[in-house]
Amino acid sequence: MTQRLKFAGLAAVAALTLGMTAACGSDSGSGGETTGGETNGGETSGDAGGSGTLDRLRDEGTIKLAIADERPYSWVGDDGTPQGATIAMHEKIFPEVGIPNIEVVEVDWNSLIPGLNAGRFDAVSAGMSILPDRCAQAAFSDPEIMYTTALMVPEGNPKGLSDLHSVVDAGDVKLAVLAGGIESGYADDLGIGNTMKVDNAQDGMDAVSNGRADAFAMTAISLNWMATNSPDAGVEVTPAFVAVIDDVKQIGAGSTVFRKEDTALLAAYNEALSGITSDVDTYLGLVGDYGFTAENLPPADLTTEQLCSGDLSDLS
Repeated sequence: MTQRLKFAGLAAVAALTLGMTAACGSDSGSGGETTGGETNGGETSGDAGGSGTLDRLRDEGTIKLAIADERPYSWVGDDGTPQGATIAMHEKIFPEVGIPNIEVVEVDWNSLIPGLNAGRFDAVSAGMSILPDRCAQAAFSDPEIMYTTALMVPEGNPKGLSDLHSVVDAGDVKLAVLAGGIESGYADDLGIGNTMKVDNAQDGMDAVSNGRADAFAMTAISLNWMATNSPDAGVEVTPAFVAVIDDVKQIGAGSTVFRKEDTALLAAYNEALSGITSDVDTYLGLVGDYGFTAENLPPADLTTEQLCSGDLSDLS
């Protein structure tokens, strides 16, 4: 069972639940807002053994997941139903962990980890890239999705862009990037100063479509999905590429995000996840309908620890 809730500016809960009955034991009531290190309802997010959150969620039967409306990873459809590749995986994984129901809340991308650590939700379902600065703030599951990057540009690609280095070489390109996204970091590392930070993917496409930006950098799978499903937007997407910073290929992978103290929940999740990522047919059975292919399946020897370290030289 999946529910949708929505945060207004992430400051207060809007008690909107679409198309589902209220899950029993949900901690989404207005009297349970988080303060300090507590989760909703005033319960601490983890005990000394790290099992507090897992035990609580099993008792309540519901986990609250945050999304940022990035398609095809996770979003809420016109009928109010959460959908996307990470939602499909989570609808399989969490029942196996003993948590049969899912609630979904929408927040801006930049609010995902802060809201998680504030206890406003229990995990992030957004295919978030595993990066050292993020690993310092939260715990990432084992890799779930491999990424490449692309540029969304106006039809005809008038500036002849092909990758981020072509943006640097052109010199007169206004580049839209997702605020807090991995591409924003790439732009900073490459010295691209003429950037426009947007709160969500739709705003990035609109910026290109309306002529306020010359290009929008994001994961190739997202941009291709958006362009295919917005045929009148007047945009196209460059071939996918792997960003290169200081001669090192930026191998990218995303996964589900948890609070650092929720070690038992993370371990249980990873155990269930392994049954998906160890079998390509199972993997594609969940994410294939959203445009993902076997190339997006992480190699068995790629670890979260490697990606958190930031040393990608051995992975290139």
